[in-house]
This record gives sequence, C-alpha cells and structure tokens, in this order.
Amino acid sequence: MSTAPENSTSRSSRRIGPFEVPAIGLGCMNLSHAYGAPPTPEAAERLLLAAVEEGVALFDTAALYGFGANEELVGRVLAGHRDRIVLASKCGMTGVDGRRVIDGRPETIRRTADEALARLRTDVIDLYYLHRLDRAVPVEESVGAMAELVEAGKVRALGLSEVSAATLRKAHAVHPIAALQNEYSLWSRNPERGTLEAARELGVALVAFSPLARGFLTSAPPDPAGLSSGDIRRGMPRFDTRHYPANLVLRRALEKIADDAGLTLPQLALAWVVSRGLHVIAIPGTRSVTHLRENLSVLDLDVAGKALDAAGRALNAANVSGARYNETTLAEIDTERCGRAG
Repeated sequence: MSTAPENSTSRSSRRIGPFEVPAIGLGCMNLSHAYGAPPTPEAAERLLLAAVEEGVALFDTAALYGFGANEELVGRVLAGHRDRIVLASKCGMTGVDGRRVIDGRPETIRRTADEALARLRTDVIDLYYLHRLDRAVPVEESVGAMAELVEAGKVRALGLSEVSAATLRKAHAVHPIAALQNEYSLWSRNPERGTLEAARELGVALVAFSPLARGFLTSAPPDPAGLSSGDIRRGMPRFDTRHYPANLVLRRALEKIADDAGLTLPQLALAWVVSRGLHVIAIPGTRSVTHLRENLSVLDLDVAGKALDAAGRALNAANVSGARYNETTLAEIDTERCGRAG
C-alpha cells in the first residue's frame, strides 16, 4: 500500500478557503439537470439527506442546473442542516427563456446571487463560483463583482469553473480564489496542462467534477443508444458510435486493474482523482444511495500506488477516443486543451 502523502485517499480533511471538507463531496446537478429525466423530488430528497448522514460536507449546485430547480431542491432539503455543510453554487451561466446563456456582467452576477440566496434559503453562500468565463467581459470585472458580494456578507469565498491557469492567476490577483472547479478524471486530463499545478501554487482547491467520467466509470456504464433526448452525453463525441466502442476496450483494462486490487471500478477511478494532490477534491454525482456510499468508501481506502499508476496508464488523454465536448462547446470553455481529446 502506498504511504506517500500525494497518494492519500484517507478521510483527512482538505481545505477550500476557510473551510475543511473530506476529499469527496457531492455534485448535485444530476438531481435536476443534464442526464435525462430527473429523479422524483422524494428520491432526490432521500439522496441529499443520506449524504448529510454519511458525512458529506461539500454540496455543489448552480443557478443553471434545472434553471434554478436544483438550487431550490438543495435549499429546501438542506436548510435544516446548514451548519453541517459547505454550500457551493455558481453564477455567470443561467437559463434565460429556456436557453443556456453565459453572462458574466457585474449586474447579472449581483442579480443571480440574490436569486440564489432566496432559492437556497440561506443568508450566505459559502463558496460562489463563476460558472463560465464570459469572453465579452474581462474576468477581473466579473470577479470584482463577486468580491463585492463577499464584502456585503452574501458570499464567504470565491471560485472559478472551467478556466485556464492564466485566467485563474488574473482572477486571484483581484480577489483570493478558494477553489477552481474543472472536469478531471482518468479520461479528462485538462488540469494537468497547467491548472492542477497553478492551483497548488496559489493555495487553491482543485474541485474535480465528473470524476467518474460522466457515468462511464460507474458500475453500469451508459448505453449511448438508450440516452434520452435531454441527456447532454448525446452531444459528447466520446459517447458516439465512432468512439464509444474503443473507449469500452480501455474500460475493460481498468476493470481488471480494479478487480486485481480488490476494488470496484468506481472506487479505483475516484481514488485516482483524489490521489492527484492534497488540494484535490472530487464531487461525483449520483441518484443512488448505494452508489453514494460506494463513492464515499474511497475515503477509508489506502489504494496501492501500483494500482493507481496502472489505472493512469490504462486510460488517459493520449488513448481516450474522442473529445470531451463538441467543437461549439469547446469554443466556449477557457480550459487548456489536451491535444485531440479537447
């Protein structure tokens, strides 16, 4: 078993600005958004309450998710547990007249924050992210408006999502950035092109969303042919018929590594993500209490460095087939590219 600090997946806390949280939190998006029909309100409530009882501290939502519905859900269910959690949400990308709109103007950020506070049933948001960089607005202006929210006592700490190391540094010069949220998993390695190290240098937490590769590294990978019309994976090249069969071959190699290590595939995949640095926190999403507990079990595992290294060789930016987004979406995103994989 590895004893190197960099490979630690223990329950020891990790820092996000003024907060300490376990290395695995909960991404709440799929309870309202993006992956087909959401669960019933009752099922979503059960999942959120189970997460609280299992010791999850970091809950991540956004104004975009369900066009406000996810913030309303999280606020309604977790209002009575506010002192036990770190509540994170996002501005700068919302639903307007049924469309997703990126808008980082200060006046929009201020309005979105007030709307979020009402939906979340709280007087302060612990961690507030700029969800996307608005290329029409300098990041310094957007972050300046967010800093005003901190000064007003509406927000405790600031974050950025899906931005490059250069943008992180610009923003950090305006106001301390507590967290950078980027997609990071065995098959999405963009943070390794600069943001992983920049975040470490600046004392910023790297919050990894989609650490289980949008369901590809869960116990039951999606069947692309069965994805509903509202599932965002239908527009992601890695899930289309040109690329998915090749990626399944890579998955089978990972399954063997996990089995040899006495792990499930999700456990191996999450252990790999949180081993990338003591500033890395993963926020997998799930609709299943059983899968929630499986994900959190990683906090109590000491996974051999040999297995983690083998996993990183079996699936990575060099051998994954297809980009993580289509070209239209990639053009919106400020993160570093990983060659052909986007």
